[in-house]
Order: sequence, then structure tokens, then C-alpha cells
Amino acid sequence: MKLTLNVFLSLDGVMQGPGGPDEDRSGGFDQGGWVVPFVDEEFGAIVDAWFAQTDEILFGRTTYDMMHAFWSQITDPDDVVATVLNTRPKHVVSTTLRDPGWQNSSVIARDVPAAVERLKAKPGGELQVHGSCTLAHTLHDAGLIDEYRLIIFPVVVGRGKRLFRDGSAPGSLTLVRSTTTSSGAVALTLQPAGSLGHGDIEVIDGKEVIHPA
Repeated sequence: MKLTLNVFLSLDGVMQGPGGPDEDRSGGFDQGGWVVPFVDEEFGAIVDAWFAQTDEILFGRTTYDMMHAFWSQITDPDDVVATVLNTRPKHVVSTTLRDPGWQNSSVIARDVPAAVERLKAKPGGELQVHGSCTLAHTLHDAGLIDEYRLIIFPVVVGRGKRLFRDGSAPGSLTLVRSTTTSSGAVALTLQPAGSLGHGDIEVIDGKEVIHPA
């Protein structure tokens, strides 16, 4: 299966608490709900398209608990996101959770990269990660993410959990597609493209000369 990371980001790279004020207050975060003013039909169509490709789902514990509490209450058969979340196999990374409670859920308690590699080796379409900041860090640094799907919103949150923390594994990405909603959100699909490129720019004989590495 292809592993995709699906994340909502502020312009300053924050992914914490996008959906509501009480979604994730860890670290004293008090800016939750910053995505809500931009939720419209175009945004919904992008997210529905993400979930329509889901075979299995992988969560960190905080995101799993939040998603379970909210989406398990929605029984509308026409709701694409709820239908996928409530019926597809789910895996939650946690060293303390014993009974996940949400149907079709299992726990990954140790050696996360190895467990994810085993999941990726299964036949199927997509293993999707949604949110799950700490897990996203682990998967990025281990080079296990095949595609990054980011919706970037025109807001500066100021502080909070960031997708790419200081010390993240460096690398290059290729932009596969992009689209902009009428509310100003930008959806990007990117795939890893190898090591980070370098180069130099200097002035020779009064002209700017670019020297890629």
C-alpha cells in the first residue's frame, strides 16, 4: 500500500487543533478551530477525495481519540469521511492504549517503523495518516511517506505543533498537483524526490550566475 500523509497546515506550519478549540489544547494551545472559517464545498470535496482512496488508516493516539469521539457519532451513510472512518481498518500508535474501542481498530505498541513497513507491504491502495503530529515526524524521518497531501490555510497561528520540526530529515519534494479554493486555502500533493539539493549564486563580470550542485 502507498502511505499518504494528509494534513491541514497554517501558513507558519502549525497543524495543531485545526478543527475546534478543544481538539488539542496540549502545551497550552489556545488557537484551536483555525480551519473552520475556510470550510466550504471546495474544501469538503478535497477532503472527501482523500478519504475515498482509503484502504486502511494509521493514527497517533491524540488524533485517534479525537477522531473516535467525533466521527463515531455520525451515522449518515452519505458522509464519505464518517463511512470510511467507521468501517475501514484503523491502526493507532500507543504504548498505553489496551482497548481502542472503535470498531476495526488495532494497536501498534512498539517498533513503529517496522510495523508500518509491514502494513505498507500488504496489497491494497492507500494506508492513510491524518493529522497525528508525532507519528508524522517519525514516518517522515524514517522515509516511509510516499505522498504528502497538505492543505495550507492563509492564517498565522503563532505557535503549536508543527509538521516539520527543527531537525526534521532534509530532502526534496516534487509537486504533483495543486489547487486553490475560493476561500484561499491551497491544496498541495507532493512526493519525495530524493536528497536536498544545494548550489551557489555569485556575481561574475556584473552578472548573476547560478551554480547548481
